[in-house]
Formats: sequence, structure tokens, C-alpha cells
Amino acid sequence: MMATILSSFKEASQVLKQRGLKIDAKKIQEITKRYARRIEIAKQHQDIEITETLAGCRVIISTDGGRIRIRKNKRGPKTAKGRSRYTTKWKEPKLLIIYTVNEKGEKERSFLPFIEGTMKGPDAIFGLIKFYLSRLNIAKADKILFVADGARWIWNRVPALVKEFGIAPERFYSLLDFYHAVEHLAKVADLRKGWKASERKNWIKKHRRLLKQGKVKEVISSILSICRGRRSKKLLREKDYFVRNQKRMQYDLIAAKGLPIGSGAMESAIRRVVNLRLKGASIYWLEDTAEAMLLLRSFYKSGRWEMLKKQTFSAGYCPVG
Repeated sequence: MMATILSSFKEASQVLKQRGLKIDAKKIQEITKRYARRIEIAKQHQDIEITETLAGCRVIISTDGGRIRIRKNKRGPKTAKGRSRYTTKWKEPKLLIIYTVNEKGEKERSFLPFIEGTMKGPDAIFGLIKFYLSRLNIAKADKILFVADGARWIWNRVPALVKEFGIAPERFYSLLDFYHAVEHLAKVADLRKGWKASERKNWIKKHRRLLKQGKVKEVISSILSICRGRRSKKLLREKDYFVRNQKRMQYDLIAAKGLPIGSGAMESAIRRVVNLRLKGASIYWLEDTAEAMLLLRSFYKSGRWEMLKKQTFSAGYCPVG
């Protein structure tokens, strides 16, 4: 657990040493990957024990991506200090969250969220979503809201998800995160040359209110009315964003049903799982180690560490061996 919580494998090694256990950082890294590998094997063999059900629940599903730097070792001679040379690149880890809300749209404390992540791309994260939904009896949920930003890799895959589980259309809602939509309103205002700061602020405030009222067509018409000058192409791109996502901007309807209009829980999960451990100055990861850490931190931050431990040891597996 320490390697999952603390800032580095080296720090975990130092803390263990203070407690009388001498395990070097590389060994801790190896154990971490073994833990993660064991849970992956369990999922492949359908051995994950999930006792909760979403039957009769108001369910929120979301997915999004973060950013971490992946290290890839180079071939050839090592440095003067005997270290391998390497290159780094930014890559997007993808996370999911599944949780329930009450009639007021507030997160239910009695239901621990399911959080998990992967470095393997869009199909892999949707595979994980399907894995959990199939075991949580999603087809019998009362209401289901899928909320996310405007990324096409997300929304291109949602219809197949709904079809696979036979979810009735009247119980399923797709929503573009309200706060991402507002960010695009701010982009429109920033593109208007000649406006004073107060004019930009008032324009955003007015159109934010229109969005919340579900008046997306009025927002689109307003953007079209100012598509003039050298920045008209950029303004048209912003207009297209609202046109493309119009059906997912029924904020008045979603709020009236007592469901959240934002993906704050997803943003929080990315911060807690990814940013506070895997992202930072001079932090680089081998991809398989990052994959392992994503899985373990997801279980820990969702409050499901005991579930992972039980699954790991129930099969007679010892990750230290």
C-alpha cells in the first residue's frame, strides 16, 4: 500500500526501513506490478467478487483522461554514470468512475464508487466500464447518466454501450459537462476583439444562464451573430462545438430530474489518482509501471483496497514471493 500512497518507491523503501523492513525501491516496484497483474488475471477469469448492485439506483458514469510522462529507454551506450539513456513523451491515462446519487443529485456515501484507469486507450477504458456495469446489474438501474467532456473518443462509444446492455432510452441520459461548456463560452468571449473585460464577463454570464435553461439554440445563434472579422473561423469552430453537442446540453431537464450537470467527481478522481502521484516535475514512468500504479491507486482512492487485498490473497497468491 505504501508505494501507492507515498510520493515514490524510494520513499516507500525508506519508510519501511524505519519500521524494520529492508526492501529496496526496485523490489517494491516489482511487488507493485505483481499486485496489479494479479488483479488483471482475476478480471480476465471473471474472478472479481462484486456484491453491490445498481438495481433501482440513480447511477452516474463518467470517463476522462489525464496526462503523465512516459519514459522509453534508448538503445546504445549508457551515460558516464552507467545509466540508460531515454526519451519521454506525454501520454493520456484514461479513468472511469461509477457512483450513485440520491434524489437531490448528491453522491451517496453508502455506495463506494468504482474507479479504475488504464494507459491502453479508449477501447480499453470502455472495456473496463462494461466489465463493471455487467457485474453491477446496470440494466435494472432506475436512471443512468453518462456525463463527460466533449471528447469524440467518448461519445462515439456511448451508443454501443447502451445497446449492449439493453438500457431503455427513457432511463438513459447523455450530458456534456456543464463547466466544460462554459469554458467554451469563455473562449468565444476571448475571441471578440474590442470587447472590454466587463463586456466579456457579462456576455459569458448571460449565455451561461441560457445554457443552464437549456436554450442552446439561442447560444448558437448568438455566436453566429458575432462571427465576423479575422477571427471568424475560430468562432465558427466554437459554434460547431455547441452544434455537435447540442443534444447533450439538456441541463434544465437533467437538473429537474435531480441529477448532477457536471463531472466534478471525475475531475476529482483524476486529481487524486493521477496528478498527486503520477504527474509532476521530473516524474517519468515506464508504461507497464504506470498501468500498475493506476490500477492500485484507483482501488485505494475509491475505498476498495480491502477488496483488492481479498482478491489477491484468496487465490493463494503472494506478491512478495
